[in-house]
Amino acid sequence: MIPIAALQGLVTAASLGFEPPAAELDAIEHEMPLIRAEVELLDAQIMTLVRPASELDVRRIRRARNRVMAARRDLTNRTVTVQPGGAA
Repeated sequence: MIPIAALQGLVTAASLGFEPPAAELDAIEHEMPLIRAEVELLDAQIMTLVRPASELDVRRIRRARNRVMAARRDLTNRTVTVQPGGAA
């Protein structure tokens, strides 16, 4: 039997000493309200996986969806100045 092994070491951001540039970190920070709203929606949906959805669960999911849509709207309407070569 021929053993199969990696010819190169695992390449990760940590092994390269790579850190994201400030523009990418700013873009993530800019999108953070949307990310939080999506996580909240996901949490509400996960709670209904193990049991039938109650009226409270339905309302919680509906409110979380509305927050996601509002965060997307706000993110879309916000003006961002993008520098050449920066993340958008």
